Amino acid sequence: MIKDEITQARELSAALAKFESAVGEVIVGQRDVIFEVLAALLAGGHCILTGVPGLAKTLLVSTLSRALELSFSRIQFTPDLMPADITGTEVLEEDAERRRHFRFVHGPIFAQVVLADEINRTPPKTQAALLQAMQEGQVTVGGATHELPKPFYVLATRNPIEQEGTYPLPEAQLDRFMLNILVPYPSAEEEAEIVAATTAAPRPEPEPVLAADDIIAYQKLVRRVPLPADVLEKSIALVRKTRADAGAPDYVNQWVKWGAGPRAAQHLILAAKAAALLSGNFAVTLDEVERLVKPVLRHRLVLNFIAEAEGVTADDVLTRLVADTLD
Repeated sequence: MIKDEITQARELSAALAKFESAVGEVIVGQRDVIFEVLAALLAGGHCILTGVPGLAKTLLVSTLSRALELSFSRIQFTPDLMPADITGTEVLEEDAERRRHFRFVHGPIFAQVVLADEINRTPPKTQAALLQAMQEGQVTVGGATHELPKPFYVLATRNPIEQEGTYPLPEAQLDRFMLNILVPYPSAEEEAEIVAATTAAPRPEPEPVLAADDIIAYQKLVRRVPLPADVLEKSIALVRKTRADAGAPDYVNQWVKWGAGPRAAQHLILAAKAAALLSGNFAVTLDEVERLVKPVLRHRLVLNFIAEAEGVTADDVLTRLVADTLD
């Protein structure tokens, strides 16, 4: 990295501390979740936040948008939601001279931070309305393509314990999400602080830390982070070992039906580059890769019925793969 890039990296690391402080005025704990959410944003990816109700997933996303000075939109996914309710639609209007024309009315997808709340509560047809937006940063309606604002960041929430009235996310859509972040229960101390804070006077709004132009500049910087050859080699090897075939470990062939594809390797490296910058490093190390392996890959592994019967999870498989490949 050249001198100016190193200066930018140091500024980003300092901005992370300010960001955590600003978000900490509203959100108690969840430091790893905040780090991973920010890493995905800087890497140009999107996230799923998986956790039980009441863990402040929605509040975290809205607080993120305010601390980063980005426009925010919330879409509440329900069974009757239609694709046009997300992307927008064309309406027929009549001007003063009684001439009729169509005008495109933007949907809630036209924001820099989009919260897809309880994304698995709407049918796959409506979920698919996000595919082009997440992949290409644009939507096509009525034959016309409309650019989305930049940076564009989708954060979806999902409740892992309530399955009635929900729809599985198609694998093609899951693969568009860079990270699947598990939001854990707070510790006893954190829970006491949460209850005390939320039953007292409201806390102040977070001060903006980064603007949209800053984030776009840092997203470009992430792409220029050096990647050592051995880190790339081991990262690719780990992703390839998730695929059940003759070269995979025995436990992968026993438990995994479908493994991760090439996009998973791309996302793993990009997320690791962003994590390196946020940690104050000027090159990717295996530490960043190991830290991001589970969020990047856990939603991309399809386990078979043997794994389900034995209570094996994707994280269990990835723990063994990390030990066999990266350590």
